[in-house]
Amino acid sequence: MAETLIPTTVVGSYPQPDWLVDRAMLKAHIVPRTRLKAVWRVPETYLEQAQDDATRLAIGDMERAGIDIITDGEIRRESYSNRFATALDGIDIDNPGTVKTTHGVDTPVPRVVGRIRRNAPVEVRDMEFLRRNTDRRVKITLPGPFTMARQAQNDFYRDFDEMVMDFAAALNEEAHDLQKAGADVIQLDDPWLRTDPAAAKRIAIKAIDRALEGLTVTTAVHLCFGYAAVVNTKPTGYSFLPELADCTAQQISIEAAQPKLDLGILSDLSAKAIILGVIDLADAKVETADEVAVRLRAALKHVAAERLIAAPDCGMKYLPRDVAFGKLAALSDGAKIVRGELS
Repeated sequence: MAETLIPTTVVGSYPQPDWLVDRAMLKAHIVPRTRLKAVWRVPETYLEQAQDDATRLAIGDMERAGIDIITDGEIRRESYSNRFATALDGIDIDNPGTVKTTHGVDTPVPRVVGRIRRNAPVEVRDMEFLRRNTDRRVKITLPGPFTMARQAQNDFYRDFDEMVMDFAAALNEEAHDLQKAGADVIQLDDPWLRTDPAAAKRIAIKAIDRALEGLTVTTAVHLCFGYAAVVNTKPTGYSFLPELADCTAQQISIEAAQPKLDLGILSDLSAKAIILGVIDLADAKVETADEVAVRLRAALKHVAAERLIAAPDCGMKYLPRDVAFGKLAALSDGAKIVRGELS
C-alpha cells in the first residue's frame, strides 16, 4: 500500500465520556502525576469493561473523522504519564512527594524510594485491544524518561541522570512489548524537556535513545507547552528542540497552532519527519478545512510534504467530545485539500 502524503494523526488522548470520568474533577486536578482513582465514575468491578467500550467509541470517532494513524485515545489513563510512572518498582505510590509545576504550584508526584524497574507490562493490553479493533495504522504513547524524572521526587538516587536512564531502561522494555503487540508507531511524550534545557542538553538525547533502543517500528518524540486547558499563554519558540535532530526517533511532534510557532525552526530538523500541530486546542471554535490547509501550506515552506504529518497541537482529552470530533474532521479535510494541490 502506498504511503499517504501528509497523513493525519492524533498526538495521543481523546475526550473520555462523562459517564466514564468526572471531567470536572479531572480538570480541577490539572494533570495528575499520582493516581487519581476517584475520577472514574464506574465501579472497579466494571471499570475495565467500561474503558473498553469507551475506547471503541474513541477509535470509531477517529476512523469516522478520517484520521490515518490513530491511538486508543488514552481512555484508560488519568493522565498521559501517571499510569506508566506509578506502575514501576521503586515508586512509593501511597506516600507521594511534591514538585513545583512550571507555574510554581506544588503538586503531588510519584516518590522514588528505590531502583526504578519495570516488573510487568503496563500498556500491552491497551495496544492489543487497539490492534484488534481497527485496520488502520496505530500509534501508542509513553511518557518520556526526562519528563517522568522531572515529575518525581527523588529520595533514592544520588544522581538525577542515573534516575533518568533507569526510567529509559524501563521504557525500552515496555516499548519492545508494545512493538510485539502490533504498534506501528511508538511515541515518547517528553514535554518537560523545555523546562530545564540545561539538564535536557546533558542527558535527554541519551535517555531517548536508550528508551527507543533496538526498536524497528517507527518512533516519535512529542514536545509541547502543556495542555491548552491548563496553559493559556505560550511562547513562540522552544528552548529545547533543535537538539532532537540528534536523537534516534524518526518523527518529532510539536505544537504550532496555538503558540503561533515560528516554523523556520523546522529547518533544524531536516532529517526528521515532523508531526505538526495545526489544530488550536485553546479555541473552542472548530477550524474549517481551509484554515487547516493554510497552516499546512505555511509548513510546506519549511518541510517537504513527504516529511509532514498533520495533527492537533497536543492531546485532546480536555475538549468537549463534539468539538474534538469536529476538529479531527477538519484536520482530515484540510489535509485532503493540500494533498490534492500537491498531486
